[in-house]
Amino acid sequence: MPVRSASAVWKGDLKGGGGTMKLESGAYEGKYSFGSRFEEDPGTNPEELIAAAHAGCFSMALSAALGRAGFSPASVSTTAKATLEITDDGPTITKVALTTEAEVPEIDDATFQEHAAGAKAGCPVSKALAGTEITLNATLAG
Repeated sequence: MPVRSASAVWKGDLKGGGGTMKLESGAYEGKYSFGSRFEEDPGTNPEELIAAAHAGCFSMALSAALGRAGFSPASVSTTAKATLEITDDGPTITKVALTTEAEVPEIDDATFQEHAAGAKAGCPVSKALAGTEITLNATLAG
């Protein structure tokens, strides 16, 4: 299996400094700062990238699970919201809320919910975030 890579460079102190994160593939490179992470300044942050990874991973895992069960999803659209809070242990991702809407012909809601729950538990990013509360709101489109 491939090994994926990303890099980050930080210059300066925590509050006044800044950095850049870059994906090895070249698909993304962006600036981040104390303000973009802990306040509302422009730029990205590690939590946003984790949320993007989780949304992508979950969408693929759900599509795969549905396919293995004989369903052909037309689309799976997922948003992930990673919550960063200051805890006794310092800044911590305390929760990821997944919201997905899928268009899947010829499936009932109970069967869809079963596969969505399995995808939430089984996607590699969910497994990597095992110490974090992960919620799921899954809806069938149409």
